[in-house]
Amino acid sequence: MSHEAQKAAARAAAFARRKAAFDARPVGQAAHLSGVLAGYRGVPLAGYMPMRTEIDPLPAMAEAAAHGPVAVPVIMARGQPLQFARWQPDCAMQDGPFGARVPVSQDWLVPEILIVPLVAFSRSGGRLGYGGGFYDRTLQGLRARGPVLAIGFAFAAQEDADLPLEPTDQPLDMVVTEKGVMTCA
Repeated sequence: MSHEAQKAAARAAAFARRKAAFDARPVGQAAHLSGVLAGYRGVPLAGYMPMRTEIDPLPAMAEAAAHGPVAVPVIMARGQPLQFARWQPDCAMQDGPFGARVPVSQDWLVPEILIVPLVAFSRSGGRLGYGGGFYDRTLQGLRARGPVLAIGFAFAAQEDADLPLEPTDQPLDMVVTEKGVMTCA
């Protein structure tokens, strides 16, 4: 099986596991994420606006926004790193590229912590994304400028010990699920 076929199969399996976890509607999904972020109050942070069956970071982002700047990603163009627009729980939003909601007012910031959505993760910090490479490019660029904490946020069911990874894949520093926190090697 080709590497691309392996990735497609891993994504399909992970999407199915994620949908089942999402449909179970676990309460307090973001509690562990809130706990982690409480240790970094005031540090510029980027979360994301959940789409489809992604786990919802918004409660943790709202708590963090009371103490410091929070942003959400904005896709500028294919093949480009993400930019981050300042977000507040009550700010005006609009549809952005690829269906993600983005703030109407685009006040840009550079995050030092990224809450990263994903399709599947491994305990070693591997991440299978959607295939566009946006977070890999973004993390590579941010890490070249200084320290960045990449926190994968997912349902525990999205774990996969055997991810087909590439040399360009940027590792996660930590994975937070509805069940707990894993620090990656």
